[in-house]
Amino acid sequence: MADYYAKYKNRDLWCIKANRFDTGIQNIRETQFALGNGYLGTRGILEESPKGAWAGTYIAGIYDHLTSQVAELVNFPNPFFFKFTVKGEKVGAVAMDVLNHQMILNMHDGLLIRRTVYSDSKKRRYDYQSLRFVSMHDKNIGIMQIALTPLDDSAEVEIQSGLDTTVHNKGTITEGNKRHFHIKELAQEKNSSYLLLKTLEKKHQVIYRSGFYYMIGKKRVYAQDNILKLKLKKRQPIVFTKVFYIGACSGKKEDLRKLQRSSRMKFNKAFRGKMESLLKSHCEAWRKIWNVADVVIAGTSDIQKNLRFNIFHMLICGHVDNGFSSIGARTLSGEGYRGHVFWDSEIFMLPFYAYVAPEVAKNMLLYRYFRMDPARDIAKKQGYKGTMYPWESAGTGEEETPTWAKDLDGKIIRIKTNELEQHITADIAFACCQYAEITDDEDFMMGYGYEMVFEAARFWASRVQRNRQGKYEIRDVIGPDEFHEHVNNNAYTNVMAKWNLSTAHKFYQTLKTTNPKFFRELRSKIDLTDKEVNIWKHIVPKIVFKYRKKDYVIEEFDGYFRKKHINIVDLDENGIPMLPKGVKVKDYNTTQLVKQADVLMLLYLLGDFFPKKAKKNNYRFYAPRTLHKSSLSPAIHAIMALESGLLNQAYQFFNVALRADISNLHGNSHEGIHAASLGGVWQSVINGFAGVKIVGHTLSFDPRMPITWHYIQFSLLWKGTLLRIAVNNNEAHIKVESKQRKKVNVRIFNKDHLLVPGKGYIFRRHARKPEGAYY
Repeated sequence: MADYYAKYKNRDLWCIKANRFDTGIQNIRETQFALGNGYLGTRGILEESPKGAWAGTYIAGIYDHLTSQVAELVNFPNPFFFKFTVKGEKVGAVAMDVLNHQMILNMHDGLLIRRTVYSDSKKRRYDYQSLRFVSMHDKNIGIMQIALTPLDDSAEVEIQSGLDTTVHNKGTITEGNKRHFHIKELAQEKNSSYLLLKTLEKKHQVIYRSGFYYMIGKKRVYAQDNILKLKLKKRQPIVFTKVFYIGACSGKKEDLRKLQRSSRMKFNKAFRGKMESLLKSHCEAWRKIWNVADVVIAGTSDIQKNLRFNIFHMLICGHVDNGFSSIGARTLSGEGYRGHVFWDSEIFMLPFYAYVAPEVAKNMLLYRYFRMDPARDIAKKQGYKGTMYPWESAGTGEEETPTWAKDLDGKIIRIKTNELEQHITADIAFACCQYAEITDDEDFMMGYGYEMVFEAARFWASRVQRNRQGKYEIRDVIGPDEFHEHVNNNAYTNVMAKWNLSTAHKFYQTLKTTNPKFFRELRSKIDLTDKEVNIWKHIVPKIVFKYRKKDYVIEEFDGYFRKKHINIVDLDENGIPMLPKGVKVKDYNTTQLVKQADVLMLLYLLGDFFPKKAKKNNYRFYAPRTLHKSSLSPAIHAIMALESGLLNQAYQFFNVALRADISNLHGNSHEGIHAASLGGVWQSVINGFAGVKIVGHTLSFDPRMPITWHYIQFSLLWKGTLLRIAVNNNEAHIKVESKQRKKVNVRIFNKDHLLVPGKGYIFRRHARKPEGAYY
């Protein structure tokens, strides 16, 4: 039989393949093979929805609270539903015997391709092939094509398509499954279906339009209904093409009318057009994205493919919608953490977007800006000033952390992160400054960023407590190490607060002289005074920060050094520590065991403030105490191992982070992709092995790569200029692409250079001057 989609399968280093169907890992595959375009996300469910499948279709930023403990990302009807039946037997996995099965995620073109050969109860075989995509060109449109061929006999095939509205959000034991929408209208319009949904609480209105046509030979026949019956001859293929539109608007009548008109036009254009043209536009959009986003590690195969898998999943959840949405901890690929937004977005994911797709990074920060009033309310209710951002955020910006959840040992525990894990406020301020540093987007800072940094500083100034020694403490918190609750003076929290206050004071003084008109307007808007800002300056040097003077090892929090030290003896097959025997989850708080990078996270983010000796000694102290019970941890340890000169350990941690979801290392990838790990992997390659840093407002390169890697090739947008880069341990090739003809200052192998746009440069580690060449 002809392989209809063979030409999309031959990009080996761009394709993730599953060569058998396994019900035990079906939900994991659905996560791994998810498609999206930032606006829509769909799990890679098989079209026939076999038993045990977990369909998931999500729209960025649309949450609902009714019937659940907290707001959660709404699971909308599955548009890829398509079912065949032959003489009462369902043509599909589980229902029939699977003789051959292959699914391929083509990451280069954003396509999911499938081929399965089934055998029914009479041993008659059916060749099933499909291709689908969610358009990156027109983000409301999705396409699916299926080719079915009876191989051994003629067949009367019953076809059922349409939209699967039986989907639901998975709930906890106490909640049960729930559906967050109800159907308002359902109609048939010119060979297509129209569906109007409304979410239960916020009344978001969502329109679906879908229809399909089939071809036997070269004739296109539009199906007049979602159910039909066709007779096929032996080895006679029939090709079905399904087109759908999904769009959302507010609950206002005028918005709905606009959406109804625009959706009809968009859908009809796609539905009546050529599938090949839609596919070509989609692939071309992906080609442009990958032109900047791709990272090539020469000398590897599995690492290259897995790295692209991580980048692909970041690309399919990045969106621009004026801050309506951000990126949840499990992207748009599942319902883990109910689709909530954590610090993962700003600290782990935002750097990738700032360098590769800065409009997405800006959108993530606008999401926080437009939810500052709820953050102010949270602070006020706690007795503080400024903004106290929620630990878990959804649609409104209110606190959405559930009260109860399962712990690592499966026991139900009270969740306290919403009350105590307050470092997120400084994390968001840090992300604003990092974005501005990378992009040079002063308009963003004037419109939004400075206000966010000032209000965050206000929070910390009201949060600190002066002790008898005249020092300022931050008591009763949870740091990134969530094994230890109700701690005082967590080093990460204290130093990030110190940084926030210091940076806000510097901005205030600078704006006063460089942009007095804007300064006066902003100061008036948020009622900020010189007296208040001077207090910030007074607080900064007196915030508690404890470390051992003999070796500069930082105490994670007050009393940490007095906790019980537990030797970690056993490692799993990935080199990750296993919980020592006799130690129970409830005992973590009494030990020095660490959940994830905490002090090391601080040393990574604010590395310029600490000597190399401090990084090395703290890594050697904390790495043996860390259990990595979070996907956030391995990538940061990889970078800090490099900082400590331990390339072997860095490589080991990198591989763990790299395979978090492709190998389901945490055992919960069925709930969605681990967003923070995706961003951490990219940072470990670019900021770690490729040695990219910002040193004194200058982009610096000092690679530290494994010897098996010939070079790392990547692109970065630095202050609006595109840099094409290839580095190994002894050479750096850089070309500047800029329409502005603006020279770029960079530091390579610890030497500063001024680069001219349009020219390619070759730098060697021990050479006195670069070699100029055009390429």
